[in-house]
This record gives sequence, structure tokens and C-alpha cells, in this order.
Amino acid sequence: MRAFVLSGPREFEIQDVAPPVAAAGHVVIDVARVGVCGTDVEFYTGEMQYLHEGHAEYPLRLGHEWMGTVVAAGDGVDPGWIGRRVTGDTMLGCGRCRRCLAGHQHVCEFRDEVGIRNGFPGALAEQLAMPVSALHALPDTVDDRLGALVEPGGNALRSVRGAEVSEGDRVLVLGPGTIGLLAAMFAQSQGAEVHLMGRSRRSLDYAGSLGFDGVWTDGDLPELPWDAVIDASNAPALPARALDLVEPSGRVVYIGLAGSPSLVDTRMLALKDVTAVGVLSASPGLAGTIDRYASGAVDPRPLVAATIGLDEVGDVLAGGRPEGAGLGPKIHVDPRR
Repeated sequence: MRAFVLSGPREFEIQDVAPPVAAAGHVVIDVARVGVCGTDVEFYTGEMQYLHEGHAEYPLRLGHEWMGTVVAAGDGVDPGWIGRRVTGDTMLGCGRCRRCLAGHQHVCEFRDEVGIRNGFPGALAEQLAMPVSALHALPDTVDDRLGALVEPGGNALRSVRGAEVSEGDRVLVLGPGTIGLLAAMFAQSQGAEVHLMGRSRRSLDYAGSLGFDGVWTDGDLPELPWDAVIDASNAPALPARALDLVEPSGRVVYIGLAGSPSLVDTRMLALKDVTAVGVLSASPGLAGTIDRYASGAVDPRPLVAATIGLDEVGDVLAGGRPEGAGLGPKIHVDPRR
């Protein structure tokens, strides 16, 4: 089968590799749609922290935002999975340690991460093998675009849950990228007044077109009481800025990661009686995201600017924009093209 293989920083090729086999407890999936993520870009540039910590090495197969159809099942798997449209968890815990047994497999010390950690092959290929325990079935009302947006949506939903957003709250989201826009959509669906802050005029204009209550740069941000601030940016200075902006007794959620350490003054955290929440993965938010997409409460399909084939992935990772792409921040891949 064809697969996108990253052999080193900025080095890649489309390879003909052996297709996966359904081992016991696993299934094989025909991949229909894959999202390109900022993590994939960090692997492409060589900046991804896992490369320097020994959790990942080249060559590797990227792709952790995906959906497809189960076509084969290994021993011990209910054959009823065959033919079902699915997506899956990125975080695959060992299943035996204290964290896994407590339901926190997404922070298992020994976890694999699909397309990211410990060499587990990702979905930028025609087929993908996955443990059946990590699958989530997709209803017919969740189409292929939505299915491949479940993983980033799960991160965003967890951010909104961490912010404890209620109807009438005023929420500020820092960073109008995919996760920031998804978080804004989930918060708005819960009746919040939602604003976004960013740097790029293009991204802010696009965010404004989606109907949020305000889009701002740091220079023109109004002095309003923010009940919750969600930092979905990659700017090292914004975690501290989030704490500065949030109301006393409010909540700050950190989901964005900068390339260098971000410093927060814990004296301000305590003196303002602020709750700070960190979000690592989508795992506990996947089922809720599917439910909200299926019901139509949140529809992020406008975020997908284009769908490309495997041959165009390298250009996108290098910062290119497909010809005719829309204004949204997300690029999808159909490996069958």
C-alpha cells in the first residue's frame, strides 16, 4: 500500500509498504480522511520534543486525526465491527499500570501514540491497524470530514469542560487556529459569549466570519471581565497573559504548547484564586465530540480548507497552501487519491 513516510527533518517520500495485518484484538481500517496537525509539522521540521526525548525517531508514519472503515478483524474481535465507519483514540496505554487501570490511559508512561510516539504507524497511508479497544463508531450523521475532526474536537471539548463554561459566561480564546476555533464553537454552543484573540489579520478575519462575539489583537482587546480564558496558542508569553486577563476566581485552560518554556507567576494564580487546567489529549472527549457533531450542536466542517492526496502532504507540511483552498485552517488528506 502507499504511505507517506518521513525519513528525517524535511525529508519524505511516498513509499510502497506492506499493508497491516489484523493481529489479535486489532482491526485493519481503510483510511478515508486524515487531518494534518501542528504536531505533524513539528515532526517535519525536526522540532517535535519527542524526537529529542527518545519517544520518537525517524523514519515514521504520521497521521493521528483520522476516520475510515473497518475491513478486517483479528482474533477476539467481534466481526460486527467489519464495515463500520470509525475513528479512534490517539493515546494507547499499556492497560496494566496504575494510570491505565484508573481510566487515565492517555497519560500512561508506557503509552503508544498513533503516528507520534514509539513508532506506532499513523494514518497517512491507505490502511491503518488499530486495537479495537481504541475505536469509536461514527453514526451516519457524522460524515468523513466530521469524522476526521473528532480528534481535534475532543481536545477542544476537554478545554471547554476544563473552563466549566456555562450559559452567559464570557470566554476568551487565545489563538484562532483549529483547536482555538473548535473550542470557541463548543463554548458558543453552550451559550457563552465567545471572543478570540490572535495576531494574523487573515486568521482573525476568518474567525470573525464564523459569527463569534469579537475577534481582537492584543492591542485592541477590550477591558472586559473574562470568566474563563483558554490558551490554544503556541506563543511563550500568552500563558502568563491568560492569567493576567482572567477574572479572580475564574479558570484558565492551557492546551497550546510553545516551542520554549512558558512562565506563569503562581503568586498571581493564588492571589486571584484562579483554577488552572492543563489538557494533553482528546481521549476523554472523543465520545462527547461525536455526540455533538451527530446532533448538529457543533458543525466545524467549514474549518476544512481543502482535501488533498498523499503526494501533496509534503508541500503542506512545508507551509504550502493547496491551490483553490478555502480560508479555514485545516487541511485534510484522502490517502486513496
